[in-house]
Amino acid sequence: MRFAPTAIAGVVRVEAAPRADERGSFARLHCPDEFAAAGHPFTPAQTSLSRNPHLRTLRGLHFQPAPYAETKLVRVVRGRIFDVAVDLRPDSPTHRQWVAAELSAEAMDALLIPEGVAHGFLTLEPDTDVLYQIAPAYTPGREAGVRWDDPAFGIAWPAEPLVMSDRDRAYPDYR
Repeated sequence: MRFAPTAIAGVVRVEAAPRADERGSFARLHCPDEFAAAGHPFTPAQTSLSRNPHLRTLRGLHFQPAPYAETKLVRVVRGRIFDVAVDLRPDSPTHRQWVAAELSAEAMDALLIPEGVAHGFLTLEPDTDVLYQIAPAYTPGREAGVRWDDPAFGIAWPAEPLVMSDRDRAYPDYR
């Protein structure tokens, strides 16, 4: 694995380093010791899967406020997404800034999203599955979100969403 920092502290692209031979390939996708050695300690407490049958499905922007805040490792296991992280940490020098990465099953890369950073994605292919590893485990009833197209962030989404939940559509602007 290779750990590539982004413009937002703590948001890291985790690049798989598959080894290939005549059988196919093998890649290590998470190892707590390697994450810690790279300065990003992360031991998942929960693994979840998001199935998205439709092209241009938008999920987000989601987060859980302290003391229920989560760190997420997001990886595509089928299809492709435009993955976005928005810094909501008020004392951060990158407060209200965003970074994005295209993640695909083919590339096997992931995005590590720390506590205090909202997350969302837009599917770039139909039948896209997104795997989340989360720590600590999700706390029901403590979820929060901000609007995907809030002008406070100015996210340059690659396309307009075609499918979105009523909840995601109704999130307020960030204040």
